[in-house]
Amino acid sequence: MSDYYLNEGLAQPIPTDLDKPFWEGLDNDQLWLQRCNDCGGWQWGPEWICHHCHSENVTFERVEAKGKIYSFERVWHPVHPALVEQGPYIVVLVEIPHAGNVRLVGNLVGDPEQDVVIGSKVTAVFEHHADFTLLQWQVG
Repeated sequence: MSDYYLNEGLAQPIPTDLDKPFWEGLDNDQLWLQRCNDCGGWQWGPEWICHHCHSENVTFERVEAKGKIYSFERVWHPVHPALVEQGPYIVVLVEIPHAGNVRLVGNLVGDPEQDVVIGSKVTAVFEHHADFTLLQWQVG
């Protein structure tokens, strides 16, 4: 058993020029999200243009790594060979109110059979692997 929330063996993320600031932020225990310098709109996933005003003047800004649970799924059946003996686990959709209510997906660490309440406050957990860091969440 490892110290990771899910079993090892899943494909690792491959940062691109577009989302590299996000992944570098996670490596440093920080959350960086994309924002338009022209209209101020936040967006996730990252794009080369603003979702709101279509400006190409978009950058990444550091935001507080906290949010609230918007939705969740408790996964009981393996969706990948590495997870054959894993389950259940909880996947959450977290809304970041102080960043335009963008939503990010991650796992909810802790007891996989815990009660999950929509609207609960969550804080980021940065799960460091050898070559990348994953964004997970915990209640609190």
